[in-house]
Amino acid sequence: MAMAAAGALPAAAARLGRAVAAAPEVRLESVRALAGLFREEQPREMAKESIFRDLLEILMSASSEIEQADKDSCELVDRDTCLLLIAECFRCLRNACVECAKNQHVMRNLGLISTSVHLIKLLHGMQIKEELLLTALRCSLQFLGNIAAGNGDSQKSIWKCAFPDLFLTCLTYSDEKIVAYCCMVLFTCLNSEKVRELLYPGNLTVALHVLKVYKEQLESEWSFLIVTDHLLKCPELVKALYAKLSNQERVTLLELIMEKVSEKNPVTSEEMNLFMRHADFLAGCFKEKCKAVLKLTSAADAEDEEALVTIRLLDVLCEMTSNNGQLEHLQALPGLLETAIDTLRLTHLAGKQAVNIFTATHAMTGQEEISHPAVGFKSHLIRLIGNLCYKNKENQDKVYELDGIPLILDNCSIDDNNPFVNQWAVYAIRNLTEQNERNQELIAQMEEKGLADDSALESMGLEIEKRDDKLILRSSGKSPHEQNIKKSRIIKRGFLF
Repeated sequence: MAMAAAGALPAAAARLGRAVAAAPEVRLESVRALAGLFREEQPREMAKESIFRDLLEILMSASSEIEQADKDSCELVDRDTCLLLIAECFRCLRNACVECAKNQHVMRNLGLISTSVHLIKLLHGMQIKEELLLTALRCSLQFLGNIAAGNGDSQKSIWKCAFPDLFLTCLTYSDEKIVAYCCMVLFTCLNSEKVRELLYPGNLTVALHVLKVYKEQLESEWSFLIVTDHLLKCPELVKALYAKLSNQERVTLLELIMEKVSEKNPVTSEEMNLFMRHADFLAGCFKEKCKAVLKLTSAADAEDEEALVTIRLLDVLCEMTSNNGQLEHLQALPGLLETAIDTLRLTHLAGKQAVNIFTATHAMTGQEEISHPAVGFKSHLIRLIGNLCYKNKENQDKVYELDGIPLILDNCSIDDNNPFVNQWAVYAIRNLTEQNERNQELIAQMEEKGLADDSALESMGLEIEKRDDKLILRSSGKSPHEQNIKKSRIIKRGFLF
């Protein structure tokens, strides 16, 4: 099959050369035949520059005919055939680029990239949205994607000709395939230097459009990759984007950040530095907006968008503190631990003052599910506090001084609105008392005075012992992991989640 295709190439190339000046229908058939041959590797490797010169001439001729038809409505031009011809030329060029650097270089040097970008803009300006036009646009973008694949010179050429105008045009197109192929081209061309160009005035809109594409088309793999593999590698860009986004879009961005920080792949020191810079920014956002979650005490505000952002910020911070590499940095961030304790206190108080999503409840049959965005919020606050105190004496003492220990102990009971809150409280207390006699003594005194629930301590694998007129908090020898969490699968490493 491949040998037959290679043998047919010279005749097909000669037919194309003769068809350049022929009627559009004749040109169409000759281009279509070549496009089929270029599906095979050998004809691609054998292709001569003259073939691509002829294709360029046919494209420019079809482009001129369409431009003339738009200027002179009386001009009798078969627009449908022109659009079919343009689409087939791009299919032919697209196929010829596949894993063939030689053809990529020849096409670029002939000026096919700039011609294609011009033609895309021309097609976009046509006052029709029929399938033939959409097909021509899709094929043109596929060609740009293929000529850029693995070819730095082509990527630079596309960027020079197309950025930002072509991307601004195609990312907002009503056709999902055009948007997807545009994202493919953008992803292929981006690198760290070009990502920084998105910060320039006017260019940030391209990044905003990519995020909107992901939000509206969740199946768009290319938009996901643009954000996670490129945009998130520039903390300044993330800050600039965040400032321009609606609350709904901020939630989307935070979910993408969550995907990235949740990856289990080993990270370089450079990547770890990026994560820490993101952590600084997100912790600042959480400290600024944490009280927004209290809006959820009203059933009418159950979908308050600012509150939803606060919830997602907490989710990301919890995930970041579960990573040893980022934990130490977050433990030292001024105000983060204090904010978590204050927010826990405010939500806990709000749940006691009136019945709402922050009120502890245990009335489920075990088969129902509570559908509310704030489900688990207090659990995650306790998780964050516990992680920030992991092997950190300064933070352990800070929680003591802020009366955070009684607050956490008051959240040890089973709560349907906060799944696993008991388990998170268990490990927060263990992290708070590890090699910290003052915190241990406080809990022991609370238990003796009836201020701490003995059954809660037992569930933590802890018990109070009186020794020489001094109360000692010690392990009961029963593992809380075996008792409570064996099936919950929430332990990640040691006492750090």
